[in-house]
Amino acid sequence: MGKLPVMVKKLVPEARVPVYKKEGDAGFDLHCVRDTEIAPGQTAIIPTGLAFAIPPGYEMQIRMRSGAALTLPLMLANAPGTVDSGYRGEVGIIVRNVGTSPCIVKNGERIAQGVIAPVEQALFQSVAELPCSSRGSDGFGSTGSN
Repeated sequence: MGKLPVMVKKLVPEARVPVYKKEGDAGFDLHCVRDTEIAPGQTAIIPTGLAFAIPPGYEMQIRMRSGAALTLPLMLANAPGTVDSGYRGEVGIIVRNVGTSPCIVKNGERIAQGVIAPVEQALFQSVAELPCSSRGSDGFGSTGSN
């Protein structure tokens, strides 16, 4: 299978162009380019210093790295984040400090991962009635407790 070409622009010299660490990896690391302190309960944008040209028909999904999620009191505020194919600005990682102490993300620290994924646009059709289904309009938890 071929690899999808994605253009990346370094906006600051210390930015790191992503690479896949291992064959078959779905995600690539995104690094912080400026020490960023996040107070408890606050939300901040971690700068990556990178801009991308994602090809049409694709998006970049932003997810926390497993290691960062395990060791830092941070969570993505919009998990997963989406970078649309038409966006050309800096990719920032929106995080919220869910801990009780300030958290400092250091310059060079791997904070999130990106995944390039195909997307399809829907053709929305306004209708008077929706077709029936086995679930119907049953809401949250309606599929059972197990």
